[in-house]
Amino acid sequence: MSVQSETRPTAGTISVIRRTGEVSAFDSTKISVALSKAFLAVEGADATGSSRVRELVPELTTQVELALLRHAGPDRPLHIEQIQDQVELALMRGGHHKVARAYVLYREQHALARVEAEKPAPEPAIGVTHQDGRVEPLDTDRLALVVREACAGLDAVSADTVLTETKRNLYDGITAGELAVAPVMAARTLVETDPQYSFVSARLLLDKLRAEALSFLAGEPRIASHRQMTEGYASYFGDFVARGVDLGQLDPELAKFDLEKIGAALAGSADLEFQFLGLQTLYDRYLLHSDGHRYELPQAFFMRVAMGLALREDHREDRAIEFYRLLSSFDFMCSTPTLFNAGTTRPQLSSCFLTTVEDDLSSIFHGISNNALLSKYAGGLGNDWTPVRGIGAHIRGTNGESQGVVPFLKIANDTAVAVNQGGKRKGAVCAYLETWHIDIEEFLDLRKNTGDDRRRTHDMNTANWVPDEFIRRVRADADWTLFTPERGARAA
Repeated sequence: MSVQSETRPTAGTISVIRRTGEVSAFDSTKISVALSKAFLAVEGADATGSSRVRELVPELTTQVELALLRHAGPDRPLHIEQIQDQVELALMRGGHHKVARAYVLYREQHALARVEAEKPAPEPAIGVTHQDGRVEPLDTDRLALVVREACAGLDAVSADTVLTETKRNLYDGITAGELAVAPVMAARTLVETDPQYSFVSARLLLDKLRAEALSFLAGEPRIASHRQMTEGYASYFGDFVARGVDLGQLDPELAKFDLEKIGAALAGSADLEFQFLGLQTLYDRYLLHSDGHRYELPQAFFMRVAMGLALREDHREDRAIEFYRLLSSFDFMCSTPTLFNAGTTRPQLSSCFLTTVEDDLSSIFHGISNNALLSKYAGGLGNDWTPVRGIGAHIRGTNGESQGVVPFLKIANDTAVAVNQGGKRKGAVCAYLETWHIDIEEFLDLRKNTGDDRRRTHDMNTANWVPDEFIRRVRADADWTLFTPERGARAA
């Protein structure tokens, strides 16, 4: 018969779980250090040199270690609190009550210090400066609500992440305008982590736009959540039309529509379909504003365009609602001039205007003047400059020689830059010239980045009309003839 002896754990086989969750090997020297500090706290500096204390500390350490070995093993790690409890019991059993009390106080003080250290640091006080100079505390609850509403329904985004990034960029004294933009920019930085943050950015920009539009119409600060705006779009739309007519920006005929019926058709939920780039472009270029204050919201924008298109239709409310549903669903989209101008007092809806410039000075500058007026209301321009005489042609009125078509093209280019499509986007102009024109070689150099800048048009497109005969000559490796289009006795 064999007798199996129990394998008792040794100090080297004990693991200790610390408060942080970290696991480390048991170290009895730390117990000795703690005991020495406890005696030192009671008996003062003399305890350091006391032979009694030097003998007691190892003895008590051994007692604690033996007690711990009864409760521990390779598969039963000790918690730091268990070790401290055994130190306290060893002191009490040895009759060292004052030292034990000092050790207990030491534990309590360190526990309180840990609690304080683990408390989150208080957020710095942030004041928001309004346009009238008022400074109000940051409404953190409102900020959190807006961010969470923007993230609702999007499973790949985190409202807490957006909120943390937003707060990181705030500072005391931030303006109300900067505060409105801060969460938008915070969400934008996260788009590279997931594309759904583009929708979050758009919705946060939408909150800024709602506040801007409603405050402008009300004449005082107003804010609205997406849900509140969805419910209130119809009443807002009537105010929007009335203010637009008063400002001279909307056609008064729009106010004669059945605005109650029109407003009821507005789908506020469609605002959530925008991604950031689309809504930012709408904000920057298309929405009606007064002195920079946008008062046209996205669904009002689509309905304004639809009403402008339906002005002369039978049952125009029904037709406007049909147009609106096509636009707001993105199933169909009008050209830019239509979006800019439909329903306004300048209802220019065409995208492109093609004209021919005749060969006399008044016609040339009349054409440039027409370019400016058409560009003002977002028209794209195409000018045929082929009839204008070429360089070196005779000018009968002055008995001089023409500088050709290029200097006038430079003027047309600079006119497009100056008018700039009514300040909403860059002007769009294209010059056309046929291949037989004597200035064709200089014409082809207009877009180069080298050469005399006075004979360059960096902002205007150029188009060369190539006839079949030119291609036949190229294939035959034949000569090509250039002409000047000078027209007899007409002076330029």
